[in-house]
Amino acid sequence: MPFYPTPFHGLWIFEPQVFEDERGIFFEAYNHKVFLDHGIDVTWIQDNQSVSKYGVIRGLHYQLPPHAQAKLIRVVSGEIFDVALDLRKGSPTFGKYFGMVLSADNRKQLFIPKGFAHGFSVLSPQAIVLYKCDALYNRDSEAGVHYSDPALNIDWKLPHNVHIVSEKDKQLPPLASCKNTFLFDAS
Repeated sequence: MPFYPTPFHGLWIFEPQVFEDERGIFFEAYNHKVFLDHGIDVTWIQDNQSVSKYGVIRGLHYQLPPHAQAKLIRVVSGEIFDVALDLRKGSPTFGKYFGMVLSADNRKQLFIPKGFAHGFSVLSPQAIVLYKCDALYNRDSEAGVHYSDPALNIDWKLPHNVHIVSEKDKQLPPLASCKNTFLFDAS
């Protein structure tokens, strides 16, 4: 099975089957039926791509309901440390984060359900990150949590002196005062 559980309800690692021979490799990065058979019923309506250099930290971002987004994150070039922060009030993992390395070499993907903030740090000289979203971007619904909130204690796998963070992300609030209307639903 290409899905591996995390300690967070609804957050899955997806590892596609890779076919390799003397020509190179082939894999299905996404197959609706495979996801549906695993109980993940989403319709992707927006694809995003970012290109970032070593030391960049993007996040932690999310959109509030009714424009909340589930995401499927993958790396097509380079390597990142990807982070999903549980914002669902009532969740046993509320306020905790899951982090893992995603890379072009390991081809792993992270499915992030609604109710999580997302961010990543770039560990390679450059990384190209693609992610699918099941809702369109909505400026009025965007929100975030400060990447270096001491209550989260996220290890971004980078020396502090190389962090490159946008001014907008530097202004995000800590978890304790972020905008958050997400509730945990174990179904």
